[in-house]
Amino acid sequence: VQLQASGGGLVQAGESLRLSCETSGIDFVAHAIAWYRQAPGNPRELVAVITNLGTTNYADSVKGRFTISRDGAKSTSNLQMSSLKPEDTAVYSCAATKSVALRNPENYLYWGQGTLVTVSS
Repeated sequence: VQLQASGGGLVQAGESLRLSCETSGIDFVAHAIAWYRQAPGNPRELVAVITNLGTTNYADSVKGRFTISRDGAKSTSNLQMSSLKPEDTAVYSCAATKSVALRNPENYLYWGQGTLVTVSS
């Protein structure tokens, strides 16, 4: 099983980035995919999640700016991030679960290694 997050980088405030999570070795259509982030000194935060049926949910801090999607043919999830703010700076990781309790990170069995997003002011 492998989850490979990519697409991070250094951008200025107001710009956009697109993160991708390529998965292999899991039954992608049966798993919900979530994006978490963690900034230094802060707890891990659920940013967005998409169920296996395509239902989405977002943290209040990113609603209207971030869009999560999934492509079953490619077993990939994307996180489109727009109007980025310095407070979005963090390591972003993707995770997969079959659980319906999507807000608890302990329910995610599979995790990617993370990709760093840095937003300068």
